[in-house]
Amino acid sequence: MLNEPSVIALNDRSGTVLEFGRDAWRMIGRTPSYIVAVRPLRGGAITDFEVTQEMIRIILKEVGVNRRNRPRVVICVPSAITAVEKRAVTEAARKAGAVEAQLIEQPMAAAIGAGLPINEPLANMVVDIGGGTSETALISLGGVVALEAVRVGSFDIDAAIIHHIRREYGIAIGEQTAEEIKILVGSAHQTPDEVRAEVRGRELMSGLPRNVVLSASEVREAISEPVNSVVDSVLSCLSEAPPELAQDLITQGIQLVGGGSLLKGLDLRLQKETQVPVNLVRQPLEAVVLGAGRIVENYEELGDMFMASGR
Repeated sequence: MLNEPSVIALNDRSGTVLEFGRDAWRMIGRTPSYIVAVRPLRGGAITDFEVTQEMIRIILKEVGVNRRNRPRVVICVPSAITAVEKRAVTEAARKAGAVEAQLIEQPMAAAIGAGLPINEPLANMVVDIGGGTSETALISLGGVVALEAVRVGSFDIDAAIIHHIRREYGIAIGEQTAEEIKILVGSAHQTPDEVRAEVRGRELMSGLPRNVVLSASEVREAISEPVNSVVDSVLSCLSEAPPELAQDLITQGIQLVGGGSLLKGLDLRLQKETQVPVNLVRQPLEAVVLGAGRIVENYEELGDMFMASGR
């Protein structure tokens, strides 16, 4: 019903919301000083409670919720979320208009959305790479058997590209440019169709526009630190798997979900490191929210999958 980035643009003087979602995302780095485009969620946690509450209120309004139609809400959150963060998320949803707010771990929702047989006595391993967090979960018989989560994701890959270009070329670029570079030439493993990217930015010394050309291998080296963190977390989760379930993974494979899973060559890199087949699910960007939708449709039956509120 609604597919928007979690970005909101505010008038800093009046506190009024100007834009939400893609329209706000396009404003990042392009606004006067009194207009700020912010992500109220960083590293899977709320950084600004009031802005998050306002964003949830806008989301509910966009899908037809009003004062006479207060919904029960399911929110997908990182597995490593703290009790304080749980309370903040549920409280923000309630204040935004939800009559009830329940939380579910993102890897579990992703497994449901990807159609995995999570209630069978089989190993289902999901690697969910989001903007601020990456989680690897081994699921069997409707529960999480092993879990590894790191607060590293796509935004950290973008930041690594920004830092590399600033350090090596003395050029400043914005978040949108970094994301475009990541999509065009970013990779976690060498691929046969590598290209180069021309990057335009502002030279720090002169303040003038300048172009540089980046190769795929250079960008791969620049983003190696956050990518290695993700790979290491997958290996750590695999090392915790019981022997019987570890055997299942040779046939079942590892399932990649989340926007970060679209990084070129990531499946090849993980397959090489783990010696286990790695598959990108059919709808990696939507798997988590599709799983949440199925939970909403079977709210009572799947209620035991909700996380404790943290109260």
